[in-house]
Amino acid sequence: MEKLVSFAIFIALVSSLTFVRSEEGWAKKLGVQKDSAVTNLQFYLHDTLSGSNPSAMRVAEATITKTSQTQFGSLMMADDPLTVGPEPTSKLIGRAQGMYGSAGQSDVGLIMALSYNFLEGEYKGSSISINGFNPALQEDRELPVVGGTGVFRMSRANMFHSVNSPLPYLSLSIEVTVQMSRIWRKM
Repeated sequence: MEKLVSFAIFIALVSSLTFVRSEEGWAKKLGVQKDSAVTNLQFYLHDTLSGSNPSAMRVAEATITKTSQTQFGSLMMADDPLTVGPEPTSKLIGRAQGMYGSAGQSDVGLIMALSYNFLEGEYKGSSISINGFNPALQEDRELPVVGGTGVFRMSRANMFHSVNSPLPYLSLSIEVTVQMSRIWRKM
């Protein structure tokens, strides 16, 4: 009986070692691409919450949202214009589409999932995606760019927000630094 228990323990150990060994090859380092470039984009996002033509609107809220000082639990859907200049009438170059929700119970903070889709110029047909926490009352904020399409495929970057004008018309000056590999063809 003692030999049987020892044999069972031995088999269990060998099996687990084999399993661990087979899992080691799941990731492979590809190395650094020598043909990479840093692209700096600066444009303006216009998030309009009221008026006759809002670009963002509330689509859901929690039972406590109306009594919360931070609007905790509200969820907004956005289709915000991206322009070359800070004026809403400046040239339209794209749209920021997605959603953001109030995630702070004591401080105003937004969880954001937006795709910045470019409609004009060199980046037409390409997009960058952000997904992260936005401490909305800070003057300058940083959000992660988690991916992209077209010329921004496989990009990694940070997006910097700084408020350009006060509410009720909210215009955010957004500087985006995108690091991308040039091994993919331009769209």
